[in-house]
Amino acid sequence: MLIDTHTHLYLKQFDDDRKEVIERAEAAGIKKFFLPNIDSQSIDAMLQMEIDFPDNCFAMMGLHPCSVKENFEEELQIVENWLQKRKFCAIGEIGIDLYWDKSFFEQQKKSFLTQVEWAIDLQLPIVIHCRESIDIVIDLLQPYNGKVKGIFHCFGGTAEQAKRIIDLDFLMGIGGVLTFKKAKLDEVIQEIPLEYLVLETDSPYLAPVPYRGKRNESSYVKIVAEKMAEAKNVTLEKVAELTTNNALNLFK
Repeated sequence: MLIDTHTHLYLKQFDDDRKEVIERAEAAGIKKFFLPNIDSQSIDAMLQMEIDFPDNCFAMMGLHPCSVKENFEEELQIVENWLQKRKFCAIGEIGIDLYWDKSFFEQQKKSFLTQVEWAIDLQLPIVIHCRESIDIVIDLLQPYNGKVKGIFHCFGGTAEQAKRIIDLDFLMGIGGVLTFKKAKLDEVIQEIPLEYLVLETDSPYLAPVPYRGKRNESSYVKIVAEKMAEAKNVTLEKVAELTTNNALNLFK
């Protein structure tokens, strides 16, 4: 069994064939799908996935850094209300994104740390988005070392950054970028124990080779798993066993 620890199956890109997408994933051995929230606009569609696929889909709750704007405190209030209302598998996706827009950096930091503290209070893991900000996020988490666990989603950093993440006892989410030659992520993960890795797609984004540039979907987790097995010089079954256990243990 494989797990997609990070997929946005609720987005409009899947409106025409969502059921078929899940069926293809199940046929490829992917049995569980963890859904990170974006902001208040994505909640209804995300929660509908749990209703439609109760044995497969599990929702997180959080405010994505790219949705941190002037009204971020209102958005955080909505997140907090939902966290008080029902159980979620994680708080996510949260973090810092300095790729698109740096003008809300301070607000992103405040939003991130607020949600980290909620995760500690609720004893939930966090799922982190850290585009162009991985060292900043690691530094921000240092005071919380040992108090919170989670995943650095879409990890594409260096072996040294991976070591710092392991020192925090966090996992790293590996997706389609592993199949991109120029990324050289296959070399980096040779240095990372399988006990600290989980599989993801970030679908509909970041499809692996040979589907790069097209819509990503959860069935492609198997392509990432096969590439990981090749890079780590282990069997696909070993990758499946350890990454699945890592995900299940984290999300309980």
